[in-house]
Amino acid sequence: MQVCLFLIDESGTHAPLDARALQHAATNVDGLTQLIVHEAIGAQVDPRIARGADTPSCVLQWYFTDLAPLEAACERGGAIQRALQTVCPARLFSQQVMTVRSLKASTETVSQRCTYLVAYEGVATDFNAWLTHYLKHHPPLMLQLPGLRELEVYTRIDCTSGLPFAHSNAMQRNKVVFDDAGSLAGALASPVRDAMRRDFHALPPYTGATPHFAMRSIYGTLAHQHH
Repeated sequence: MQVCLFLIDESGTHAPLDARALQHAATNVDGLTQLIVHEAIGAQVDPRIARGADTPSCVLQWYFTDLAPLEAACERGGAIQRALQTVCPARLFSQQVMTVRSLKASTETVSQRCTYLVAYEGVATDFNAWLTHYLKHHPPLMLQLPGLRELEVYTRIDCTSGLPFAHSNAMQRNKVVFDDAGSLAGALASPVRDAMRRDFHALPPYTGATPHFAMRSIYGTLAHQHH
């Protein structure tokens, strides 16, 4: 079971994070298989949803193949905290660990792409009914987006963490990934998006925010793997 730690910048800073330096520091994190650094895109890419003023300057995704090494890496003073203190000691994040459903994976080795991150931060009247409908109907539509390179859906999981950050509790997250911002904008303007919006409004009862963040994604190749 693949799991992912989301760290979402809550600092309110617009200063860029040194992605390559953080990915280099992350080579010392046992069990880490991938670290993606997402940076906010200033341009408007979605013709239907305005870019939110609350878009974080960066979102970090730390991937592990199992929960035990992730929990070990998240211990207070552990490998992830040390990597963050080395590169960005003043940044504050919120944290959430989630399971990963990889519905379309990339077969290419790339250094950068463009990602649309979505979070369902509210509450469903019946979460099982909501998620069942979502997984049955929404990903098949997303897979039709022109130029789509990756698709992942994330759901909550309980775990331990000693990281000194507030906990987020999004009901679900997902991301669609494209080659660049132009490809993302084209996909979001396509008829497939209209079908996705119709399905969104057909979801079982749900209340809460659903922020959408367009991000430039920086992929790092870990120098070595730990087992």
